[in-house]
Amino acid sequence: MKNDLPADIIELEQLLQEALNDNPNLIAKYVMLGQQTAAIYYIETLVDQDLLQRDIIQPLVNLVDVPLVNETERFPVAGIVEAEDVEAVVEKLLFGWVYLHSDDSRFNLLLNMYKPPDRSYSKPDAENQVLGPQIAFTEILRSNIALLQMYLPSPNLCQENLEIGQGSKTQLAMFYIKDLINDELVKRVRDRINSLEIDGLIASAQLVQLIEDNKFTIFPQFILTERVDRASFSLSEGKIVVFVSGSPFAIVCPSTMMDFFSSPEDHMVRWNMATFIRLLRVGAMVLSLLFTPLYVAALTYHYEIIPSAMVVPLAESRTRVPFPPLMEALFLEITIELLREAGARLPSKIGQTIGIVGGIVIGQAAVQAGFTSNILIIIVALGTLSSFIAPIYLMGITIRIIRYPIIILAGFYGGIGIMISICFLVIHLLRATSLDQPYLYPLYPFRKEDLKDSILRLPFAFLRRRSSYTKGEDTYRFEKQELSTNHGDIDE
Repeated sequence: MKNDLPADIIELEQLLQEALNDNPNLIAKYVMLGQQTAAIYYIETLVDQDLLQRDIIQPLVNLVDVPLVNETERFPVAGIVEAEDVEAVVEKLLFGWVYLHSDDSRFNLLLNMYKPPDRSYSKPDAENQVLGPQIAFTEILRSNIALLQMYLPSPNLCQENLEIGQGSKTQLAMFYIKDLINDELVKRVRDRINSLEIDGLIASAQLVQLIEDNKFTIFPQFILTERVDRASFSLSEGKIVVFVSGSPFAIVCPSTMMDFFSSPEDHMVRWNMATFIRLLRVGAMVLSLLFTPLYVAALTYHYEIIPSAMVVPLAESRTRVPFPPLMEALFLEITIELLREAGARLPSKIGQTIGIVGGIVIGQAAVQAGFTSNILIIIVALGTLSSFIAPIYLMGITIRIIRYPIIILAGFYGGIGIMISICFLVIHLLRATSLDQPYLYPLYPFRKEDLKDSILRLPFAFLRRRSSYTKGEDTYRFEKQELSTNHGDIDE
C-alpha cells in the first residue's frame, strides 16, 4: 500500500490514522507559520519529548520568513530525510521518527527523535564469574553497541546493520574485526539472515534457531552470551557477534563444543588454574552423562564390576526398593528436574528455598518410603551438580537431556547400551558443524597447535598464534618475542 502524500493536513491525518489502525498514541500538533499551517505527527511513546520541543517545535515557532536553500538547516537533528509516501511515513513513525508536514508543501520531512526505553547496566545473571567485567548487555541495541565499542575501540571493528521481520522490522547489528575474520563466514551469516522470511523476531535465541546448520540436533551450535568480555574476546579470535534489538544476549558464531566449556575468566587467572578448571568441566560432563547409567547397568547386568566392599551396603540400601534400577533412576532423575524447574521459575528467594528444602525433604521421604536407595540419591545429586558446571546455560540443559536415553539403554542392554549411546553421540558430534565449521575442532580435525587454548590453557607466551578455526588473515595475537623464564627462553 503506497499512497502519495496529500497536501491537505486533515486528509493526511486521516490516512495516517487508517494506516496505524487508529493508534491512540499517534499525536498531531499544529504550528501556525504565518498564513500556513505546519503539522507534526509522532507516536508519543517512542519520541523524546524534550528534544521534540527544543529541536523541532521551538525552531518552527521562531521561524523567520526568509527561505533557506535547504529547509533541513533549521533543525539540529542528526537524522533527516524527505518523506516519499504514506507507507514510508508510517514505517518511520513506528521507529520513533517525527513527520513534519505543511499544507504549502514547504516542509515534508522525517526527523529522528527516537528515545528507546532504557535501563541501567546490571551484573550478568546467567554467566556469573568472580574476575573480569561485572557488566551485562541490555535489551537496548544502541547501548549494547556502545558497550562493545568501549571495550574494542578499534578502527577495524566493522558493523553491519540488518533488518528482519516483515511485521516487526527488528533491527540487527553484526560485528566482526577486519583481517581477523574469514569473509566467507560473514557472507554466510549475512545471507542466512537476509533469506529469512518471517513476520517477526523478538529475541536472539529465536534467530539462532533460524540460521543454525542443523535444526534437529540437541546441541547448541552458537553461543548466546550476556557478557561483554566474552563477546569482545570472541571478536578478537576472528568470530562474529550479532545483536538483536530487544534481546540482552549476543550471538557468537561460529562456535566449537569446547567454547561452551570455556569462560572469559580462564584468561584472567593463572594458566595452571585455568587448565585445571577446564579439565574439571570436561570431567564433570562425562560424570554427569555416565554416572547414573553405570549404576543402572551395574545393578541390572554387571554385578561383578561392583567393588566387594560396596556389595553389602548397596544390597542393604535396596532391600526396601520394589522397583528395578531403571525405574528407580528415572523416578529420581525426573524428581530432580522438577525441583530444578520449580526453583528456576519461582521468585529468587522462594526458588532457593524450594530447591534446598524440597530436595532434602523429598529425598529423605523417598528413602524412607522405599522408592529409592541412599546410594542412588548421592549418584543422581552428583550427576545433576556436574551438569551445572558448564559456563553456558544451554549446554548444561543439553547434558541433562542426553542422560535420559543413555539411562534407558543402560537399563535394557547394560554396558552394551552405554557403549551404543556413546558411539551414536560421538558420530553425531563428528558430523556436527557450526556455520559449516567442524563442531569438535580442534579434536576433529585434529590440530595440535590449537589445543593450547581449548581443553588446556597454556601460558600466554605459547598463545602468540591465533586459532586457525576461522581462517583469518591476521594469525598473530602479538609480535614474536623472546620471553625469559626460570626455565629458559620461550620462543616459537
